[in-house]
Amino acid sequence: MPGPIADFIEHSLRLEPVPSLPEIQLYTAHAGSRLSRLAEGDDPDPPAPYWAYAWAGGLALAQHFSSQPELVAGKSVLDLGAGSGLVGIAAARAGARVFAAEIDAYGRVAIGLNAAANGIVIELVDIDLADPPPAGVALIAAGDVFYNSQVGAVMLPYLRRCQAAGIAVLIGDPDRRDLPRDQLELVASYAVGDVGDARDKTGRRGSVYRLLPPQT
Repeated sequence: MPGPIADFIEHSLRLEPVPSLPEIQLYTAHAGSRLSRLAEGDDPDPPAPYWAYAWAGGLALAQHFSSQPELVAGKSVLDLGAGSGLVGIAAARAGARVFAAEIDAYGRVAIGLNAAANGIVIELVDIDLADPPPAGVALIAAGDVFYNSQVGAVMLPYLRRCQAAGIAVLIGDPDRRDLPRDQLELVASYAVGDVGDARDKTGRRGSVYRLLPPQT
């Protein structure tokens, strides 16, 4: 996968096993990665490099699919807000056909590199949360997509439309403030790490939720 973005990722990040899923490897940022170099000089608020780390919600979903492969085997799965592609990689290893949606250009390249490093294929797709539900998808796995109220305000209606179209929805999250818990059913909980000062703390937990049917 030639190109300057791929070169940056391969030379600046380390291909490392995921702590809770050592059978999966990801290109992961470290102290010497200097991700600040990615910021455009005229961008006062550059996008955070979510793709360079494994996050708690994604880790929970990935562990869920790895421990219960029958949930996704033979199904078409969309990894929504895919970041590094961890959730999609776990689903593909469990036998799913995986699509990944990620708007960050570095993230899209990282997904391809991470998939190749794990010997699987993930198809990148463009998803607009204002558009109709995607065709041909049986399950949406959305990890860490309720990280602030602005994103949650457009994410939940989109997931509702997908649910109404017959698509199952699973959400992974470490119980952030903007998670709509009253509209979710807890499915499972897993010990995870996370980025920053919590990354190596096994006491942190990520949960998998099912989106409940809307109340009538």
